[in-house]
Amino acid sequence: MAKLVFGMNQSLDGYVDHMAFGPSPTLFRHFVESTRRQAGSVYGRQMYEIMRYWDDDHSEWNADERDFAAAWRNQPKWVVSRSLKSVGSNARLVEGDLGSAIRKLKAEGDGEIEVAGPDLARSLTDLGLIDEYIIYLHPVVLGHGTPYFAGPRPRLRLIANDKIDEDVIRLVYVPA
Repeated sequence: MAKLVFGMNQSLDGYVDHMAFGPSPTLFRHFVESTRRQAGSVYGRQMYEIMRYWDDDHSEWNADERDFAAAWRNQPKWVVSRSLKSVGSNARLVEGDLGSAIRKLKAEGDGEIEVAGPDLARSLTDLGLIDEYIIYLHPVVLGHGTPYFAGPRPRLRLIANDKIDEDVIRLVYVPA
């Protein structure tokens, strides 16, 4: 059975914003390796459209960015959207009842499947389907934006923590 994991970069005050702060080279390399190990990713429409950036090669990319793009392109993707009619290569639209579709995905899958985006994570948290939450805590205060937890905060239990680079701590939680 697959495990659903919601993980994102977060500011000290609880917000996620890929434009306000980014990963260091060490953390980016960590994400490359993590993406390689994942069995796939489930995206909401907005996060999927942001991540489509990695579908096209860019001449200014360094080796790690090319490695991430290759890992991302190779990974199966499931996209939850009512408005999209089609998705890119190695991706499928999730249709019908979200809970049933994701339960089936977990039952038929194996390994770790990333949940990408706080709005989708909220829906899956409400359904009790997320198995693990990973916060990459950055020493940044934003004061506004999209919160990591877009809805009610689930009861969680810390199971692991480690320092990823000079400034970022990874916190791993499971539902309590």
